[in-house]
Order: sequence, then structure tokens, then C-alpha cells
Amino acid sequence: MKIRKLSGILLASVTALLVMTSCSIRSDETASEASLVIDEVLDNNTEAVEGAASGEDESHEGMVRSRLTYEWIDEDAANLRPLAVMIPNESSAIPHYGLSQASVLYECLIEGNMTRLMGIFEDYEGIGKLGNIRSLRDYYAYWALEWDAVLCHFGAPYYADDILAEETTDDLDGNVITAPYYRSSDRSAPHNAYLDTTQVADALEAQDIEANDRGLTDSYHYLFADESSPNTLTQYTDAENCTMLDMSASYPLTRCYFQYDAEDGLYYRFQYLSGGTDGPHIDGANGEQLSFTNIIIQSVEYEVRDENGYLWFNTTDTSGQDAWYITAGKIIKCTWKKESTFGATRYYDENGNEIELNTGKTMVLIIEEGGEFSYE
Repeated sequence: MKIRKLSGILLASVTALLVMTSCSIRSDETASEASLVIDEVLDNNTEAVEGAASGEDESHEGMVRSRLTYEWIDEDAANLRPLAVMIPNESSAIPHYGLSQASVLYECLIEGNMTRLMGIFEDYEGIGKLGNIRSLRDYYAYWALEWDAVLCHFGAPYYADDILAEETTDDLDGNVITAPYYRSSDRSAPHNAYLDTTQVADALEAQDIEANDRGLTDSYHYLFADESSPNTLTQYTDAENCTMLDMSASYPLTRCYFQYDAEDGLYYRFQYLSGGTDGPHIDGANGEQLSFTNIIIQSVEYEVRDENGYLWFNTTDTSGQDAWYITAGKIIKCTWKKESTFGATRYYDENGNEIELNTGKTMVLIIEEGGEFSYE
């Protein structure tokens, strides 16, 4: 499209120039003078056409592709380690603030059939109020580490002690430090703790935590399809329609579900709110409904650890466990593997090829092995 557009500009420029020169060249001037001017216009526009053909775009100067979404982001922001923020999801914790800004959002069960969310945030400094924020579960830490993210939470059960004690694990614990956290007066504890992202840089420096990428993760995380050739899943004969995804069988309290909008290619999130009603999951900061280009459902081996109902999930598995990928109104069955603590969770189709995600945000729904969901 850009090449055709620039070619049109080139043709218009030359035509205008020919008209101009035919009107202004006096009889005693040579045609070669006009020819030199026309050649210069042709050279300049040819360079522009070639730049477009090579993928260069002045609007993306100083920007790079996000490894989380494949969208263009500021290069300095891309070099920052993301934040992995623990967010409660029971009805009393709603509304959430800043959650629509998460590039990747995880959801998984914790004790008592509740779910907890963990948002992976890049380019976070301008978000401001983020949360509310609650305690960590150790299995979330392992998903955060594959992004080399800094964990943001308020405490954790002792099951997380080992992973938090690792030298390569960095966290900002609101039970230990004050900034960048604060508590609001508009709701009661424990659902009134928030993160002020404008204070994160100073907090990292104060805690002697490296703010920039440490090079511990894989060279890439998700494999993305080119924007000019998005993955429609129509290449898979077993792909089925998925314009509505219902997760209530696996998440009995939050009962989240997603509806697909074919106009923008996004899945919009709904869930239980309160008083027996459900509705759009809205970001209280900007009024936006949470939406995603990609949805991944990941079946994971689990155990109940104790009488309190604390859970364990096997986050590292090389055997190829069940997963499903949903995008563009379709769903396919696939498998997932994760080789190491800092290694990315990867998803493969039935032929063993790594799944290509589409540019945009991703929702990762972790379900217990044997868990159920429905779609239509």
C-alpha cells in the first residue's frame, strides 16, 4: 500500500513539474535544465519508494517491536524489564485500575476457587495508578521469570520463599517497603493497595534492582505472525469457530467469558461482578473493557498442597501438555512446553510447528489438568 501511495505521489509530482516547466521555460532556455530538475524529483521519490519497500517508516524511528505484543514501542521502554503485578479478582476487588495496559495477562486458580490475575506491564511509567495489589503465589513467579519481570506484590505464603530467595528473582514487596505503594481511602483493606508506576524507577534504584533487561531469557518469547499475513487459523483443518469462550467451568467464582468482535478482531472480557450479575470487565482508570487479540488456554498438572487449599502448578514441563489457541474467531488444539525457569512457555500445533500469535495483547488462562471450558 505504501509503495502504491508513494508511486502515486511520484507520478503527481512529475506531472505537476512538467506542467510547471512547460509554462515557465522561456524559448531561449534549454530542455536539459528542466530535465535535470525532473531527474532530481525522480531520484528523491525513488529513494522514498525503496525505503517503503524495505519496511522503513519514519514514524517508527527510535522504536522497536515489543517482544510481548509485537506492536511498535519506544526503544527505551523495550529495554526495561517489565513489571509482573499480582492483582486480586474477587468481586470486592473490582474495579481494577490500569489493568487494560497489561501486554500479557495471566489468570489462574488460587485457594478457595478464587482466581488471581498477573499482568505483565511494559512501558509502565505513564500508567500511574495500578492495582489493587495482593499477595503472590509461587507458580505465578515462574511465569513472571520467563519475561525477566520484577514481581510486584504484597507478601506471599511460605511456599514462595524459595523462589523469592533466588539471587535472580527481583521483587518489590509492599509488606517490606513503602514506595512505590500506597493505600487509598475509598475502600477497605486489603483491596486498597495500589502501585504508583511513576515511582517504580526510584524504588528499583533504592532496592538495588537492575531496571533494564538482564539477558537471562530466551532471545524471543512468543512467535508472531507478520502483520501483513496474520494467522487466521484457517490453514488448520480441525480449526473450529470460537466467537464466545466460557471459562466458568474452570473458574467457578469469577465465571469469566469472552466475546469476539469481528470488526476489530478482539475478544472482550466479561466476568462476575457482584450481586449475582456479570458484565464487562472494565478498567476503572480509563473506562475501557479488557480485550485481547490472542487467548491461550493452558492445561497444567496441579496438586492441593494442604488443608488451606493452597495449590501447586507444574510450570516447567517438557512432555507437551494440552493447550488451545484462540484468535480471529477460531480455536485449535495445541500443546505447550517450558524447558527452564527463564525459558519461554512455547506452544506447538499438531505438526510440531510453533504457533504464530497475532500482533496485540494476549490472555493466558491456566486451568487445572482435566479442567473444562466451552465455546461456540
